[in-house]
Amino acid sequence: MPHPAPVVRTPDAQFAGLPEWPFAPTYLTLEGLPGAPIPLSVHVVDEGPRDAAETVLLLHGEPSWSYLYRRMIPPLVAAGHRVVAFDFVGFGRSDKLTSVGAYTYELHRRTLLGVMEALDLRGVTLVVQDWGGLVGLPTAALDVPDRVARLVVMNTFLPTGEETPSLAFRAWKAGVGVVRTWLPVGPLMRLALPASQRRFVPAYTAPFPTRASKAGAVAWPLLVPTEPGGPVAAHMTAAREALSRWDKPALLVWSPQDPILGGVARHFERLIPTAGPAVEVRGGHFLQDKSGAEIAGYVLRFMEQTRPGRPT
Repeated sequence: MPHPAPVVRTPDAQFAGLPEWPFAPTYLTLEGLPGAPIPLSVHVVDEGPRDAAETVLLLHGEPSWSYLYRRMIPPLVAAGHRVVAFDFVGFGRSDKLTSVGAYTYELHRRTLLGVMEALDLRGVTLVVQDWGGLVGLPTAALDVPDRVARLVVMNTFLPTGEETPSLAFRAWKAGVGVVRTWLPVGPLMRLALPASQRRFVPAYTAPFPTRASKAGAVAWPLLVPTEPGGPVAAHMTAAREALSRWDKPALLVWSPQDPILGGVARHFERLIPTAGPAVEVRGGHFLQDKSGAEIAGYVLRFMEQTRPGRPT
């Protein structure tokens, strides 16, 4: 039986006619990514004026893709901002490595840096959720603080392996380790999304038509540190230290209904000096899916209130 190709891309037909998704696909080619045998194509949504004074960069998590931000992008663009959302390698319309072991934290960090550098993103309002936070917050605080103007943090964490993970997360990670690329993305999303949003489940399963295409979705939970030590834990520890000294604006938007991360907002309220109490919205773990337009409103007010030179 032939071995699967080391890199695949989900066919465009899988994404035909997605509801609430008017954005035509565009791609960046990134060379020299860790673990990638060839240059990889990364799917990017890049809307609004390229010369806008400020850019909003939206980072997705597991096992979602840029589609998660479909209700946030239009109001942010309507306000005059450049809005960028991209799919991490292994997700959405981006290229997918077919080996679980090929996915590393460094691959995702370098992908984020590559997108920011290729598009020359500056004055960035960085919006993160789930694994978007595990990659985005360390990168913003340690690698490119000069490119980031403010943070919007939603239902994520910076696990160092020193905390006891929630029972829900331990069950999730253990289950992924057992089923591997048989990962049932559809049933998982039906459980995770509110009942009113379950009609969108096919848009979240679209990127994963084969077992080989699911390798990245399998790898992310397995990379989360659950004991001290290792490169990912080191990044998380360094990020916590840097964020404890963060002096730029930060906004927390949180859904307490999240069974894995619903109570973690208090951690970031204590950690980031400029973050006030979290704004609470409904929607569970994938809060953007249900409350995207509402969240966009909070982001726009936050940007206006924290714009340099604004009268106090």
